[in-house]
Amino acid sequence: MRLQAQPVNVVSILGNDYSLKAPEGQEETLNQAVRMLNVALAETKRSYPTLIGDKLLVLAALNLCSKQIELQREHDRTLERTQAQIDATVDAISKAVSDV
Repeated sequence: MRLQAQPVNVVSILGNDYSLKAPEGQEETLNQAVRMLNVALAETKRSYPTLIGDKLLVLAALNLCSKQIELQREHDRTLERTQAQIDATVDAISKAVSDV
């Protein structure tokens, strides 16, 4: 069995080019992540125009992480509500079946 080499993707972040390998089929995910990071960097730069380099990158990354944590919390709340609705539906069906 011959393993194929992963293609190298060159991406630009803060004006620097990076050669990155993405797992097969994940190239578009890598491109989306780079676009998301570059948007976050631009937004952070607008809010904090004096930040440059690593400080800008770290603040943008922290902002992205904060958004991810909030999305995870929202997802967890939605999952809990959905599970409660499923449980209530199962209880209602069980009650209806036992009444027959």
